[in-house]
This record gives sequence, structure tokens and C-alpha cells, in this order.
Amino acid sequence: MTTLSVVIPAYNEEDGIAEIAHRVLAVRDSLREVGVDGLELLVVDDGSRDKTVEIASSIDGVTLIKHPQNKGYGGALKTGFSQAKGELIGFLDADGTYPPEYFPKLCVEAMDGSEIVVGSRMAGADSQMPLTRRVGNFFFANLLSILGRQRITDSASGMRVFKKEVLEKIYPLPDGLNLTPVMSTRALHEQIKMTEIPIPYSERLGRSKLSVVHDGRLFLESMIWTAMTYNPVRILGLVGLASVIIAALVMIGLVVARIGDTTSLGAWGVTAVFTALITSVAGISIFALGVTFNYMVSIFHKQPIRQGLFRKPIFKTPINHQFGWIGILAAVLGIALGAGSLSLAISQNWPIQRVWLYLLGSAMSTLVGIQLIIYWVLLRVLEELSQREILAKRDLQGYG
Repeated sequence: MTTLSVVIPAYNEEDGIAEIAHRVLAVRDSLREVGVDGLELLVVDDGSRDKTVEIASSIDGVTLIKHPQNKGYGGALKTGFSQAKGELIGFLDADGTYPPEYFPKLCVEAMDGSEIVVGSRMAGADSQMPLTRRVGNFFFANLLSILGRQRITDSASGMRVFKKEVLEKIYPLPDGLNLTPVMSTRALHEQIKMTEIPIPYSERLGRSKLSVVHDGRLFLESMIWTAMTYNPVRILGLVGLASVIIAALVMIGLVVARIGDTTSLGAWGVTAVFTALITSVAGISIFALGVTFNYMVSIFHKQPIRQGLFRKPIFKTPINHQFGWIGILAAVLGIALGAGSLSLAISQNWPIQRVWLYLLGSAMSTLVGIQLIIYWVLLRVLEELSQREILAKRDLQGYG
């Protein structure tokens, strides 16, 4: 026997709680048709100051849970999750924007192998979502698709069904409105099978509690920091790689200009040179920092997690294994370039205008080389630490 426990968080929702509760209870027969025999409806009042408690408590079939004080949207949901008895747990808002009539479809997908099923408001069904929120959801969904390397259309949907055992993998979750994007971000990185079902979206009953600016910033921070706890190089590596590409393009432009008999640089040219210096050094640092953090995260999780800059490794041997010799080569070339330029300037009495660019290139190459050598040493140590437990078990078991 499969039971679906539906959790509705409610904070000052007297205008909509009765309608949405009755609509949820009305899908009981539809759930039975798809193999879900039981339905439990939990309304978690999150410290309401209106008539939400009185209305919810008067509805047959509703289990009311009360928070003496407001804990937030996520806090109310987590209270409901902890008291849910069903093998499947679903949730939706109390404002009537999400259609509980779609719970049977979401349950079918959950019983068919998916661990989290998201009702997507952005996947093609009719939607009355305001334009500003639609743009925001489009941005966050694409950001999560980039961070998690899986196509997602709605990262913050407030209507979902998931298997109860999934909670052990996706906790901790925040107490605020950012619970849903954090749940999506954790699910992708924990390799939890998450699918989306298109659903319609209606105008809410009552006043919205979502602040586009404040909650949008909270969503952005939450998703990035959550992704950083699993795969830092996905974010830092992309930033570092973009910085190195900018530096490379500037240097190519300088070489082309020099081939074209350009012997002096104006204000923009000098700015471009210093931009290349900054972005190359910063890019290498940020990229190497991401790789370093990945080792630290792997040591912390003590289990395989989805990591890496791209979907598949580009090189047979990880690029960080090459940091040592690349760093030594870059430092040697930088020192040689600097020494050669200085020697020519002294012996040939060249003016500083003729050698400053070479000296700047020497400094850039030397600094990058030293950075790579330092990170190579650090990463070798972290790699040894990450393999220590595995190698110790192998040695204890012996080879025989």
C-alpha cells in the first residue's frame, strides 16, 4: 500500500487555505486509480495571525500542525516532512497557484523510478506567472542547468512529489523560501533522479510574500554556495578559464599589432596589457583554487559525487597533474625573458619604452609559474589525503 503525504505550509492564508485543502482531498480517487491507496494532508500553520488555524482545523481530513512562531516557508515544510507517514511526500503552496489535480501524474512518475518529481511551471503548460517572476525563474533554471550539467526548466517550483528516503540525501535544507532551489541543487549533485512534469500555474489568492529583489538574491546565493559544497571547480573553473581566455586574446592582439609594425601603445593599449596581466594571474589562481576545493570537498563527502569542470574529462590525465612541469616551464621562461630584456637594455642602451612590455610579460609568466608550482604541491598533498583511507583498507586486506 502506497500513501502520499501532502504538506501545505500556511502563513496568513485565510483567503485560500480552505479551497486548496478541499482540492487536495478531492484527488483521493484519482490517486487510487494510479496505485496510491492512501492520502494524508498536513497543513502546517507557521504562526499565522489571521483565521488560517480556525479554517484549517474545521476541515475533515486535515491534520493541523501549529508553529507558535513563524519559522519560514522551509521551516514549515520540514516540520511537515518530519511528521509525514507516507512513502511519498508531496507539497504545494496554500495560495491556490499550483494544481493539486496533477498529483496523480507526479506520483506515477515517482513510482516509475524518479526520486524527485517537480511540477514545472516553465515547461509549456498554461501559466499566469507575472513577467518579472517568469524572467527570474528562467534565469535560475538556466543557472542550475549550468551548475548541475542537466537541463532544468523550473528550479524553484513549489509543487513536488518525492520519495521519503530522499530526505537523508538532500538535508540540510534552509528555513526560507530558498528551500526549493537548494533542494534542486542538492538533488542534481547527489545524483538523485529528478524529472519534471509540466503543470499550469494560476494567480495566487491573497498577497504574495515573495520579494523579487530580496528573495531573488537569496536564491542566487543559495544555489551558488550549495553547488560550491559539491563541485567548486564548476564555478571557479569557469571563471578562471574565462579570465585566462581574456588574457590570451589580449596577448594575441598585441602580437598581431606588433607584426603589423605597431611599435607604441596608447592609453587603451596599455590598459589592455595590464588587463591581460591581471586576468592571467587571477584566472590561474581562481582555476587552481577550484581544483583545490574539489579535493577538499571529496575528502569531506567520503563518497563519489559529481565533480569536474565539464561533463566529461578533456584530458586522460587530470590537468592539475601537469601543474608542476607547466609551472616550472613558465617560471623559467619568464625569468629568461626578463634577464634577456634587461641584458639587452643595458648592453644596447635601449630606452625603457622599448623593454617595458617584455619585462611585464616576464613578470606575468614568472608569477603564473610560481602559482602553478605552489598549487601542484598543495594538490599532491590533498590527493594523497583523499586516497589515504582507500589505500589503507587495501593494505589491510592484503594482495593475496
